[in-house]
Amino acid sequence: MTQTHKKLFIKTWGCQMNVYDSNRMTDILSGLGYQTTDTPEDADMMILNTCHIREKATDKVFSELGRLREHKDKKEKEQGGKVLVAVAGCVAQAEGDFILQRAPYVDMVFGPQTYHELPEMVLKADGAQRIINTEFPDISKFDHLPKEHTIEGAAAFLSIQEGCDKFCTFCVVPYTRGAEYSRSVKEILDEAHRLVEAGALEITLLGQNVNAFHGTGPDGSTWGLAELIRAVAEIDGVKRIRYTTSHPRDMDDDLIAAHGEIEKLMPFLHLPVQSGSDKILKLMNRKHKADLYRDVVARLRKARPDLAFSSDYIIGFPGETEEDFEATMQLARDIGYASCYSFKYSARPGTPAANMQGLVADHIASERLTRFQSLINEQQYAFNKNCAGLTMPILFDKKGKKPGQISGRSPYNQSVYAQANERLIGHIIYVKISEGFENSLTGDIMEEKTDL
Repeated sequence: MTQTHKKLFIKTWGCQMNVYDSNRMTDILSGLGYQTTDTPEDADMMILNTCHIREKATDKVFSELGRLREHKDKKEKEQGGKVLVAVAGCVAQAEGDFILQRAPYVDMVFGPQTYHELPEMVLKADGAQRIINTEFPDISKFDHLPKEHTIEGAAAFLSIQEGCDKFCTFCVVPYTRGAEYSRSVKEILDEAHRLVEAGALEITLLGQNVNAFHGTGPDGSTWGLAELIRAVAEIDGVKRIRYTTSHPRDMDDDLIAAHGEIEKLMPFLHLPVQSGSDKILKLMNRKHKADLYRDVVARLRKARPDLAFSSDYIIGFPGETEEDFEATMQLARDIGYASCYSFKYSARPGTPAANMQGLVADHIASERLTRFQSLINEQQYAFNKNCAGLTMPILFDKKGKKPGQISGRSPYNQSVYAQANERLIGHIIYVKISEGFENSLTGDIMEEKTDL
């Protein structure tokens, strides 16, 4: 019999793939009578959907678990019944046995490829059986997920590819998400249609290595990402398309051309490079040099001159000298970013880099990161300032920080604030940008013609 009146709390860390996965878990568990809540206090089931990329990821999970345990103990004591605590995602995949051993109050630990088995896992956990499920099943989880899809607002995420075969020496993704797998084109387009029917105007195509997409097309042929983007662009109601995250080696001619040909494909691309030093790139097993990255960016800008870029950089990787760091600074100067993510290297257990010699002293890595981020902040501020006076179509998706203010995203993925009625949230509106700040833009509504 279907359960009713149960509350589900999910806390999500990490990438947009994790956000997508949390939404799908919500879809699955709604079939068991669970409704989402924003707070853990009254939850009957609490899930931490974890990420193993950031520093001290496991410590943060246990810290949060300690807080969830208090809610679990209190509710079970006061109201009776069982409150389930679960750890999902990449930390669960990498350290499932350790989690169950250290936190005996955790009922379920399961990896990213097992979400379709949630109903069975919940049933067993309700029956006092502790669950650990970190297998890589032979069947795709996408084949068994419900067709319903939870979206919030007019921007939606659509997972098209999972896993990675690149094996960068610093990265845990091949070990936590498995080998590269691409969904079929039909599955993706069917889901895109459902997202539009649910109110989505913008769709972001997701993958750990999204431009390595090689899905089976309707005629049995293999489609690349560019062909898929063209098909998504033909769907009535789709106004904007993005994709993330990419690898420079998989930026083929067809995809580069698509940036100049498909108007719905937004002029903003996240293209991680990690370092500007060829020596460090080799140690990272990135399988490309800095000049290949420069060439890819130049070809993309030739195809679409207004294209803006963001990237990922790791500072202080083992073996990095001041000369290597300066090569990284020079690459960032050569590209000129609209935004960028940069982090000080920290070892991930089980990765080849964790055993490398030549560790960079923490104070040196910190000082280099400060210098790098100062350069990036200058570039981002300059890019935003140069947007002043432009008129842009903005997809408003939430209330702003001030009374009477709403917030949205520009084609370049900038946060944009304007004084306007809340009824414009969920629509695309022309805005004249009045001022650019370090992390955002402000502007004035030009006309209230929506969904351009």
